[in-house]
Amino acid sequence: VQLQAFGGGLVEAGGSLRLSCAFSGSIFRLYTVGWYRQAPGNQRELVASITHSFRRNYVDSVKGRLTISRDNTEKKLYLQMNGLKPEDTAVYYCHANHIRDGTYWGQGTKVTVSS
Repeated sequence: VQLQAFGGGLVEAGGSLRLSCAFSGSIFRLYTVGWYRQAPGNQRELVASITHSFRRNYVDSVKGRLTISRDNTEKKLYLQMNGLKPEDTAVYYCHANHIRDGTYWGQGTKVTVSS
């Protein structure tokens, strides 16, 4: 399995970005996929995830601002980020997990939110 993330950048507080992650190498629709982030000096944390049955989970700090979605036909994962705050600044990683096949990580994409 390979994951490739796109879409990071520099944005002002209150702005929006859309992250994308392209999946290859297995049957995408069977995986739970999600986004993690790691800010300097902090541990990597789960931001949002979506299961194969489209059940979504968000960390409290992003609820109402970030939306995770998936396109099983295109084998892509998305994170729409609105109302960005400086504390959202981090490197964002896409992640895929299957109970039998294991866990996979994409390379990070950096998001910087200026105040």
